[in-house]
Amino acid sequence: MEYDFRKIEEKWQKDWKENKRYQVSNNSSKPKYYVLDMFPYPSGAGLHVGHPLGYIASDIFSRYKRLKGFNVLHPMGFDSFGLPAEQYALETGQHPAETTRRNIATFKSQLDKIGFCYDWDREVQTSDPHYYKWTQWLFLKLFNSYFCNTQKKARPISDLVKKYETKGSKHFTAEQWNAFSKKEQDDILMQRRLAFSAYGEVNWCEALGTVLANDEVVNGVSERGGFPVEKRKMRQWFLRITAYADRLLEGLETVDFSDSMKEMQRNWIGKSEGAEIDFAIKANDAKLRVYTTRPDTIFGVDFMVIAPEHELVDKITSTEQRTAIDDYLKYVKSRSERERLAEAKTVTGCFTGAYAINPFDGREIPIWTAEYVLAGYGTGAIMAVPCGDQRDFSFAKHFNIPITNIIGSHYNGEEANPTKEAILENSGFLNGLLMKEAIGVAVNKVEELGIGKRKVNYKMRDAGFSRQRYWGEPFPVIWKEEVAIPIDESLLPLELPHVDKYGPGPSGEGPLANLTDWINTPEGRRETSTMPGYAGSSWYFLRYMDPHNNETFCSRQASDYWNQVDLYIGGTEHAVGHLLYSRMWTKVMYDLGMIGYEEPYKRLVNQGMIQGSSRFVYRIVGTNQFVSAGKKNEYDVHPLHVDVNIVDG
Repeated sequence: MEYDFRKIEEKWQKDWKENKRYQVSNNSSKPKYYVLDMFPYPSGAGLHVGHPLGYIASDIFSRYKRLKGFNVLHPMGFDSFGLPAEQYALETGQHPAETTRRNIATFKSQLDKIGFCYDWDREVQTSDPHYYKWTQWLFLKLFNSYFCNTQKKARPISDLVKKYETKGSKHFTAEQWNAFSKKEQDDILMQRRLAFSAYGEVNWCEALGTVLANDEVVNGVSERGGFPVEKRKMRQWFLRITAYADRLLEGLETVDFSDSMKEMQRNWIGKSEGAEIDFAIKANDAKLRVYTTRPDTIFGVDFMVIAPEHELVDKITSTEQRTAIDDYLKYVKSRSERERLAEAKTVTGCFTGAYAINPFDGREIPIWTAEYVLAGYGTGAIMAVPCGDQRDFSFAKHFNIPITNIIGSHYNGEEANPTKEAILENSGFLNGLLMKEAIGVAVNKVEELGIGKRKVNYKMRDAGFSRQRYWGEPFPVIWKEEVAIPIDESLLPLELPHVDKYGPGPSGEGPLANLTDWINTPEGRRETSTMPGYAGSSWYFLRYMDPHNNETFCSRQASDYWNQVDLYIGGTEHAVGHLLYSRMWTKVMYDLGMIGYEEPYKRLVNQGMIQGSSRFVYRIVGTNQFVSAGKKNEYDVHPLHVDVNIVDG
């Protein structure tokens, strides 16, 4: 007897749905187990082969744990705000709300046909006002909190205000604080808030009328459309994730992630210990401050490099070098940060015409600017030691800069040697010392002379949290006289206004800036940017626990019961994006007493990627017959992506 899979599966899937066979209760005497897949973007193409690769594995494991007597939470939802949905809508000439609705229906239909054991009553969609009400609410918690450097945790900003009112700070007295204007007080508080607004350098695409993320810029043009991209300073919202750098590192010791995943996050955070040193500049009152992890090599500094965005570039450039510097800066503006860091073999730079003075031997050191130094890391300036650093070595060779050897036979003249085991030569008061022992001696001398200090640094920078786009969560903020005022929580959600057509706003603002009736209120002017795609995904695992709660984002009873996600499955491409942001948000919520744990995911499994090539085949609608591309126009067909081995001879 032939197995009629279609008839049998439809029968039982109908039974599952009508009788809610996979409905999960928050009240159970069974032990809990939480299995979660990274939820998908509802793209127009529907499921791709990578989705079931992970989803089938998690479904099998969920069924196994259920059979073993566990109360299993295995939900599904949709990451429906953000760039992918907006770009698809723009490309097809439709509204993202409509395309998102249809795409989600397609995804759910495909997922149900595969037969997953999801409790669809717990479905979340990040673009649903009932959901993003709580994303906005959590943003306000971040805005109204600061990181206490003493307690190493988030605290309400009101606590900081009370401290300033009664005790002041090391920068001002209580009397001075109380005499400050509202704007002056707000500017000071903005420098401490966990969600804050500041001017930052962004990738601006005039043709697309929006800011692009670094991974959306390739060779100086937009990934979509190939339009020119330039660096521009704009007011943006940021999350102060750098305050949590140490706790993010410490937390990696408590979770079951792969070693490679942990290493990716450690490298992204990039903690290092060293010193900041101030160098005088010849014939100039300015000082050049550099951060270095190798102060022992200070006598081997043969040139300095400052970031093209560094404020000193304009101040110290000589008349003779002005044209060359201007041309170089124009070139750098067309480059994304990722390109600047990745293309290590391409050596570019330009001499400013200025010289720094080595504080220990008085040598004049030429100051260059080069794209491989970024303004946001350290001080935006480095001291270059060609005999000990390969990138510095390549730069010196390329531009014929003489190289000082401070490590004797450890340097062969053909390549740099980053050793710490050499005995120092040509190094003044450090001569004869083992390099790793000279580090502390050099730092002590720097501090003794008052030209610098010990410093811990991080590569990670505060996360940009605003986009000049339409399809995202509106910020629950009103601007009045350049002061950001959060709206009252009772007014949430602040819904995204519906517009039939939208385009870039004036002066680089988002499309919402065109809606004058919406942005202009009696209280002030609404924020015209929207939140990034990762806003809704930073906390979605909690909403699954309590999706119909209208009083709070997730009750403490529900989050205490389900606790951490026991098994989280998703791709490594989210290692330094979603996973870091989600971990930070969880720590903030823990600090503020909203949940009882500070790591969201107990165990993370990366399902990998399907490699190889694929081709389209075309199935005649309503049949199991297939035709080639050459005959597809003769029939009503559905295109299907299949492995190349199926269709290639």
